[in-house]
Amino acid sequence: MSEHYPRIRRDGPTPQGERLLLREVVRIAFFMPYDHFDLLVGVERAIEAYHRAVGGGAETLCQAWFGDDETPQSLLDEEGWRVVRDWLRPREPRYFLDDLGEETEFFRSKTKSGCDVFIHLTGAPARPAGYGLTYCARLPWRSPPDGSVSVLSATLPTEFLEEHGPGRVRELAMEMASHLRISTGHAGLALDFLRERSRLLPKLREEIFRYPGLDVPRGGLRSHVGTRVDGVHWLNFLGQPVLDALGGAASLRARLHFPETTVQEMGTERVVVTLGQWPEAGDLAQGRDLPAYRELARVLEYWLDGFSPAYANSWKGYTQEEVQRWWRRFLK
Repeated sequence: MSEHYPRIRRDGPTPQGERLLLREVVRIAFFMPYDHFDLLVGVERAIEAYHRAVGGGAETLCQAWFGDDETPQSLLDEEGWRVVRDWLRPREPRYFLDDLGEETEFFRSKTKSGCDVFIHLTGAPARPAGYGLTYCARLPWRSPPDGSVSVLSATLPTEFLEEHGPGRVRELAMEMASHLRISTGHAGLALDFLRERSRLLPKLREEIFRYPGLDVPRGGLRSHVGTRVDGVHWLNFLGQPVLDALGGAASLRARLHFPETTVQEMGTERVVVTLGQWPEAGDLAQGRDLPAYRELARVLEYWLDGFSPAYANSWKGYTQEEVQRWWRRFLK
């Protein structure tokens, strides 16, 4: 067990001979209130940055899955990466679902999947090691539903963090963010459910309530976080309109007093708030309640993504009151 976070691993054989696995990871996530057509170049560059950092192979990235029945799973050899790049490039001309008839096969297929472009890059299922990247672009409506965003998320095993140090992980997150049109984003410790989330989540009650810095990502592919903030983490990327509403970088910096907290400007439109040198899980059993995280949560409280019964429903085995207590863990 690291001094900064616990080791949390769950596994077991499946009928297919694979391994069920839950583990702690560093998760990087970016939320972008744009359609894929407006994001494709930056997303491709962010994926390339992640690939350069982690390399390829059975335990890092070796296969790609696509949100299209017509595009088969690809091994990530030279040809496989060509398929990924082609899939990222949208079909011309640009379309909006508002302009299509609901009776068309294309309209039905897109609305059923809930995403425009979906790609998942991962290692070998039989040997999951904590590496993975998922991109889910929102559906392209002329008037998008409130809060709909495109999401790019990636994970790194904590072994990568320990081998390369937190500075390298922060550099990677910063490089990926530099290519993307984000409204918000974050990086920090999280639980990674490779499968069977609903079965495993109820068995983690002790760990979830003990370690406040260990995030439980939302289930499912789509997100409606909009321009709000999806919790407080080690790295917190804040763009517009949140940053302006907070008074800009200087005002935000003046409201954060812990010496380990830094506010770094990324151009004029966004900042990254870093809460210490390392990502920390905390430990309420030992009185480590992450005061720097709590301070930022109070500053961002108005902008934090709201708790809802629908969110609580994704937590199988927990009451709504328990989920709300976890969601407000830094606001007590």
